[in-house]
Amino acid sequence: MYIEKINSPKDLKQLPIEQLSVVADEIRTGVLNRVSHHGGHVGPNLGFTEATVALHYVFNAPEDKFVFDISHQSYPHKMLTGRAKGFLDVNDMDAISGYSSPLENPEYDNFEIGHTSTSVALATGLMKGRDILGGTENVIAVIGDGSLSGGEAFEGLDTAAELGTNIIVIVNDNEMSIAENHGGLYKNLQLLRDTKGQAELNFFKALGFDYTYVEEGNDVAKLVEAFQKVKDIDHPIVVHIHTEKGHGYTPATTNKEAWHWHMPFELETGQVKGGHGGEDYGDLLGQLLLDEMKRDPKLVAIAAAVPAAMGFTPERRKAAGKQYIDVGIAEEEAVAMASAMAKRGAHPVFSTPATFLQRTYDQLSQDLAVNGNPAVINVLGSSVYGMNDFTHICFFDIPMFSHIPNLVYLAPTTYEEFVAMELWAIRQEKYSVAVRVPAMQVVHSAEAYDTDYSNLNKFKVAKRGERVAIIAAGDFYQKGEAVQQALANDGIDATLINPRYLTGIDEDLLEDLKKDHTLIATLEDGSLDGGFGERIARFYGPSDMKVLNFGVKKALYDRYDVNELLRDNNLLDEQIVASIKATL
Repeated sequence: MYIEKINSPKDLKQLPIEQLSVVADEIRTGVLNRVSHHGGHVGPNLGFTEATVALHYVFNAPEDKFVFDISHQSYPHKMLTGRAKGFLDVNDMDAISGYSSPLENPEYDNFEIGHTSTSVALATGLMKGRDILGGTENVIAVIGDGSLSGGEAFEGLDTAAELGTNIIVIVNDNEMSIAENHGGLYKNLQLLRDTKGQAELNFFKALGFDYTYVEEGNDVAKLVEAFQKVKDIDHPIVVHIHTEKGHGYTPATTNKEAWHWHMPFELETGQVKGGHGGEDYGDLLGQLLLDEMKRDPKLVAIAAAVPAAMGFTPERRKAAGKQYIDVGIAEEEAVAMASAMAKRGAHPVFSTPATFLQRTYDQLSQDLAVNGNPAVINVLGSSVYGMNDFTHICFFDIPMFSHIPNLVYLAPTTYEEFVAMELWAIRQEKYSVAVRVPAMQVVHSAEAYDTDYSNLNKFKVAKRGERVAIIAAGDFYQKGEAVQQALANDGIDATLINPRYLTGIDEDLLEDLKKDHTLIATLEDGSLDGGFGERIARFYGPSDMKVLNFGVKKALYDRYDVNELLRDNNLLDEQIVASIKATL
């Protein structure tokens, strides 16, 4: 195999061009080997394999700088830059991340990247830095057509065109985002594909870019030819290549959305290894919204390119019809649109993972909360049990959202409480509401939950005891129950409280606890710094009440083992019990 002997792009350049397609096939085999064992992004990497081989064959990395948007399509790049064992040998797969990483390879990976629409903006910084320092290297930004819907992509293109010096933007057009593309821009991309790049109406030219089109985006020889023509160019140019998402693996080309990212699977059949059992909050949310749409014609579900995260399969999207909209990778637009939709009298619900809501803090604060419009934001995956690579950590949401004035942030503890809070949030007309959708295993309860949460910041006492009060928020409520029971087994009759609200405190209850309690323990499935527990500790600061805050210390955690993370942060049930008993 060629790939076993390629330790850097210099080795690739020794091969005749006729052998590059063989290298591409070997890389594709390596990618499939990794993702079938380890899981990961399938379609984006298979579709960009030939382009990666051609880029490294023509350009001179690491002198020439590559920036991969999201970098979920960087597996072939990794295989050509000394990391092939992480794809060929199952024992080495954990050493390789799913994204570009200077910590992993500082020579060839320029940035830690995991979010979308950033590559061109980052590349403009490399452009300007090169020009200021008198460099001559090529700057190459790779961006998929789906990522072009993000505002930062436009800002980067806008700046790059004005800078006017060497930048080569590779637009990898596979006619897909994670699901289907949405937005007016894609009509122009389709026109450019239909006319083989010859249409007079050209978005990129209108911005000031030179432009060239490659129809055969999975033909390595054609790509080498195109890249050779633009190498060392002295002005900005877009190389628009038409690729096939999932190229070379039939299951991935047959169902492109399902194979964007995939769990480990049987390579021969595409079947998930071990199957998937149990309920899922995303799926349950999707069904809940679809059912509520039948009752409420004003309800509109909003997605930002990840409809599957909220359980909106293609079938459910079709069933929702005009009551569903996907704005593309544009969370800022989603929140602003939701706010204005609510202003007009509709009942908008925007659902997306917490890590992506980081992009829209200003809209949550200004467009939504300042105006007080009754839109609903479902915050997904907010848990130590969610995504675990550090570009996608989802448990910094409580510090981010709970301090926004005029926003109500609810933390349900079970599926039934989630339904009660969600339906109240949709049907009420007074508050901007965010719901921290549980992210752990689905927990059911026979408890009769409130249906009205307009009496804000009133905590619920589940069990009244003395000496110790455990205030356990959201996903960690069941942990609170376990701690309370363990303390009871040791003769300590602790109070257990479900706070329900993350944006305020129940001062009357907290004051009342002073009568017969000496210790408060707060449990939250998220960051300690700026978190819910600190608000409780601040309330008790001037008093004799002792407060223990249990949560995750602020840090960049990457590909962690969740049990080790819990242990390192003193979050195992027995550790919490021991800390409480030692403090007493």
